[in-house]
Amino acid sequence: MNRVFKFPYSQMRFVVFTGSVLALAALFAAGCSLDKLRTSFLKTRKKQTQSVDLGTFDPNIVIPDHATRAIDATGTLDAWAKTKTIQTGAIVTFYNPDGSRYLTEQNYRIHPWVNSILISAVEPQGAFAWQLSPEGFTVLEGGSKVDALPVKVCRRYFAEAILNITTAPVRFLDRGVGFTKNAAVKKEGLWYYPIERAGSGSASALMVFYQNSGNSLVDMLWFADIDRESFFAVRGHNYSEVEKGGIWLPSRIELFKSDAHDRLQQRLVKIDFK
Repeated sequence: MNRVFKFPYSQMRFVVFTGSVLALAALFAAGCSLDKLRTSFLKTRKKQTQSVDLGTFDPNIVIPDHATRAIDATGTLDAWAKTKTIQTGAIVTFYNPDGSRYLTEQNYRIHPWVNSILISAVEPQGAFAWQLSPEGFTVLEGGSKVDALPVKVCRRYFAEAILNITTAPVRFLDRGVGFTKNAAVKKEGLWYYPIERAGSGSASALMVFYQNSGNSLVDMLWFADIDRESFFAVRGHNYSEVEKGGIWLPSRIELFKSDAHDRLQQRLVKIDFK
């Protein structure tokens, strides 16, 4: 039986239908009828619940040391192997260059073993649903009016950031992907092992996972776009057990604009899981 873990107090199945109260009010004020809103929600929900292969853990795979440590730091191998789906809602804050902020709600449905994430929300412009998987990035719901994020970050890289920081231990087991563990470096007063991923078949040309040398958490990553012209850093904070005996995930994620030398610049997004 497929197991679905939810964050404490998360009610994603309800949030998918209700969305943000403010967003609904804005849509209604803009002239959208309740029937149209309901139809939009049902269409998105149908696409979210379409049958997909959730993947399974291969017991014959050789697990490298850094992967073993990352798995042990976030639960157990058995807990990860049983985790087919992670689903939750989140409060998302976008930071604009002029100092203003945009606050919204989003829903995430993550399949660790198939390296896939579905992001959905209801904005004043309409509902949207985006999916990132090994087959690529797909817009399942939403037109040009909801085709961009409030800050200058590609939707695909936004999805990559969330997917990779939450499922880092499993990503080390991806087939056909090479990883190179380098000597420890000091970052923000702590020692980390940079573990570099080859960019073959990925949206990003380069991604580096940073594993804390003390607790073995992979709570930081850095990646570049395919042209290596834009760089981003991701931080995971306040890891907690999502269910007794289950996996551990960050309660907050931050996405930063970075440079080629992995120096943090502007904070772009803060995600607080509900």
